[in-house]
Amino acid sequence: MEIVERATGQKKPVSITRVVKGDLKSLTKQRYFFKWKDLYETTELYKLTIDGDDDILGVMALQDIPEDRRFEIKLLASSRENVGTTKEYEHIAGCMIAYACGLANRAYADLACVSLLPKTELKKHYIQRYNMLEGGAQVFLEAAPLNNMIKKYLL
Repeated sequence: MEIVERATGQKKPVSITRVVKGDLKSLTKQRYFFKWKDLYETTELYKLTIDGDDDILGVMALQDIPEDRRFEIKLLASSRENVGTTKEYEHIAGCMIAYACGLANRAYADLACVSLLPKTELKKHYIQRYNMLEGGAQVFLEAAPLNNMIKKYLL
């Protein structure tokens, strides 16, 4: 799994691991837009870091919903310097969504689904950039689009 440094085009290998309690101090609202500590007890939090570096570049709150055979991304954020047209690295969100797809695929095989409830202005972005399907207020990935995310970002 890799992200791409925009200035050089250099690919950087990354890892996604669970957020530990000690990480919460660095997950400030100023850099990551939300109060991640509020989600620590109710969801699984995951962080994306460049291999060999402790700096967190992306964070995701994920909840398994077994009765729907679905993982729901409750919250997803790249660090402040990695959003918009001046971001430092590409593919942070894609890697994190694909990681959720991989977890769902391992848990539910062909019936796996990953969904999220985007802010209104981001809905179109998720549909266009990640081939998510519209499901009312939510967008989701299942079947071929879910597997394509895994192939594109994880393999």
